[in-house]
Amino acid sequence: MNRNDFKSMSTDELWALHQEVAARLAISLLAEKRLLEDRLKQLKGGIEAERAKSPTGRRPYPTVVPKFRNPDRPSETWAGRGKTPRWLAAKLKSGKRIDDFRIREVA
Repeated sequence: MNRNDFKSMSTDELWALHQEVAARLAISLLAEKRLLEDRLKQLKGGIEAERAKSPTGRRPYPTVVPKFRNPDRPSETWAGRGKTPRWLAAKLKSGKRIDDFRIREVA
């Protein structure tokens, strides 16, 4: 259609054309929205599946067994990771060796 066709149309015809265009746009927008929502669900599903593996969202680490034990308080242990505990640092400062506190494996 060219501009002259619109000028020759009545108000009712123009209104009907407007409604038809609005209806077609609404249908195409709805189809596009559904497509995007489906893609979003797929993306969220992948992310949620990864998070479902671990409740904290971090990768699961294996349990670490303690390697050193305080002889004065056997409940105090250290796996050798992270900062050295105060009890071990004090014992090492007093001249003891770290192997003196190593937990022996029972075969």
